[in-house]
Amino acid sequence: MRRDSPLAPAYAGRRVLVTGADGFLGSHVCERLVECGSAVTALVRPSSVRGTAVTTLRNLGAIESALSAVVAVDVAGADAVSLMSECAPQIVLHLAADAFVERSFTHPREVMRTNLGGTENVLELARTCTSVERVVVTSSSEIYGPAQTESISEAHPLEPTSPYAASKVAADRLAYAHRRTYGTPVAIIRPFNTFGPRHPYDVIPKFIARAVAGLPLVVYGDGTQSRDFTYMTDMVEAFLTMGVHPEAVGRAVNFGTGVATSVAALAAMIIDVADSDSPIEQGPPRKAEVARLCCDHGLATRLFDWRPRVSLADGLADNVAWVRAQR
Repeated sequence: MRRDSPLAPAYAGRRVLVTGADGFLGSHVCERLVECGSAVTALVRPSSVRGTAVTTLRNLGAIESALSAVVAVDVAGADAVSLMSECAPQIVLHLAADAFVERSFTHPREVMRTNLGGTENVLELARTCTSVERVVVTSSSEIYGPAQTESISEAHPLEPTSPYAASKVAADRLAYAHRRTYGTPVAIIRPFNTFGPRHPYDVIPKFIARAVAGLPLVVYGDGTQSRDFTYMTDMVEAFLTMGVHPEAVGRAVNFGTGVATSVAALAAMIIDVADSDSPIEQGPPRKAEVARLCCDHGLATRLFDWRPRVSLADGLADNVAWVRAQR
């Protein structure tokens, strides 16, 4: 969220539960909520907290002391609903997911369990816990599959091409069903590819890491496949908008820049931004990869006056600087 965002007062003093809180995007969401004065409960995987092999929260060290509570639980586990209920959240931002698409090729059942089962538990929390006023369920642009139009609106058919995408379709539609059946105050966010500091996988962090190290950047397939890349600050704003705006309830809304960039062009941009001598190499095509994903964010703009504010070039520059600082 921008520091001058008009949404900030809506979160001051509110009890907010964030699942997947120490992941890439979840950690940025938590930081913004703390800045807004929210009472934040972070739900994390059990292996991420004290008492296990890891002694600090992954990605949340800077705000750990400001968190109201940390819940260490398998979001798809049998005890997740009762443990989440204990913090009596008013707003739930559900970001926990098994989000690495390629993992779903080899572990489809585990991915479905986390992504659908975890969402089922969060929706059960919202159905049974009287304090919950809004639950935001994270879907994905991957649910749309091969683009049938130049840019993808919410009316585009859902035709997933990977087990991961299928798991997100199932979670998306389960959230919609809970709204229709129980009147649950659900808002479904459909983010397109998001990048920024702390992202451990996907094409941009891989390319940046290799460019900074002077290693070859491998473009799979012919490189013409394109994606809509949104910087994390804009997506944080989108999540928090869906968490409080009255027009978000009962809707599924796309968020992205509306600009598609080919993977080949992206590789060249990152080499330029990083001032790197890395060569570009070609690899084999990837399984189940769609040719183009480009967001039509018209609904988000009409409903919420949301629009992307960080260009791809500026976001890449910030991301490269962060990677260099870590080194």
